[in-house]
Amino acid sequence: MADHNELGKLGEELAVEFLRKNGYEILETNWTFQKAEIDIIAQKETILAVVEVKTRSSLEFGLPQDFVKPKKIQLLVKAINEYVVSKDLDFEVRFDIIAVHKEGNSFAIEHLKDAFYHF
Repeated sequence: MADHNELGKLGEELAVEFLRKNGYEILETNWTFQKAEIDIIAQKETILAVVEVKTRSSLEFGLPQDFVKPKKIQLLVKAINEYVVSKDLDFEVRFDIIAVHKEGNSFAIEHLKDAFYHF
């Protein structure tokens, strides 16, 4: 596996751990629908959090969250609509980004709630 794939996988594992510590139940990881993949679907109380994880080895080229583009947002919206309908869920859906980046020998994690709105 390429180094960036390893880093991305580690970032997703750190994000799952972070969410669990903050009271979220992880419902799915790497859930796919057509061309869309949702990194994490988590629930906390009446919120269904759709979480896109962005991991970077440094901030040299920008913040991790800056790499979530409009096309990706459209795919996430389409996928979560399918998920909610197929599971017959009645939750408020929120789109979050968890940005992970290397800081020295550890990783910094930033949870951006309501990071974007669907179009």
